[in-house]
Amino acid sequence: MNAPSDYIPPKVWTWTAPNGGKFANTNRPTAGATHEQALPVGQHPLQLYSLGTPNGVKVTILLEELLAAGHAEAEYDAWLIRIGEGDQFGSGFTEINPNSKIPALVDHSGEKPLAVFESGSILLYLAEKFGAFIPKDSAHRTACLNWLFWQVGSAPYIGGGFGHFYAYAPEKIEYAINRFSMEAKRQLDVLDRRLAESAFIAGPNYTIADMAIFPWYGGLVEGWLYNDAATFLSVQDYPLLKTWADRLLERPAVQRGRMVNRTSGDLSSQLHERHDASDFEAKTQDRLTQKP
Repeated sequence: MNAPSDYIPPKVWTWTAPNGGKFANTNRPTAGATHEQALPVGQHPLQLYSLGTPNGVKVTILLEELLAAGHAEAEYDAWLIRIGEGDQFGSGFTEINPNSKIPALVDHSGEKPLAVFESGSILLYLAEKFGAFIPKDSAHRTACLNWLFWQVGSAPYIGGGFGHFYAYAPEKIEYAINRFSMEAKRQLDVLDRRLAESAFIAGPNYTIADMAIFPWYGGLVEGWLYNDAATFLSVQDYPLLKTWADRLLERPAVQRGRMVNRTSGDLSSQLHERHDASDFEAKTQDRLTQKP
């Protein structure tokens, strides 16, 4: 057991300096823009401003799935928002998302540009816009939304809770790691039990619920998140979840969606910006950095 902390909270909290964690420079107790920075606008009606984090990947998977399903109007420009450099605090980004979090989408197909933010809201907006990957009958639609909202409500315990204290906090706090590890494993068990009943998360068909859940919980069981978290959390205890994640990973649209706005990993898997389907073949970082 770690020695107890001698910290006593003050009567009134004040912010004096970043806390030293990995993402300390992106955190502050106030909202709003910190600098002027206009957003670029490409040729397609759908303009995505994002980064290849789990929340960003949800949206690019859906967009690639829509295109693969024949929805040509889902063509999009994906612009890179480097959150480590504070792009999310630029005036252009805060105008479309006052919360300064990726992803954010602007749909220019109507009379006026329409901004959509929060990844779950973007998934629902696009699914309804194109009439795809969301069930039409009431019972299955409700199940899909149940699991979509489960994900957006639960994942902060994985990211800001378990991931932060296990991988990123400047000091290891046993109580915090134990608390959030317990919750992470409970959530993995929820999904594994659900997949004993159903081929996909929300029922017999692949939906936006799967696309929302895959980058977070699929990422955990595939070993992509938080260093050696897969070992630490004994993800082999959730075999049905792993089988489901493997099956989704076989989908070409999922593979492409994971590449968009990605800035880590093998250079061949990084497509910093996406403006056309041909970019996957011509503009990945390994090709852009090749010497002539």
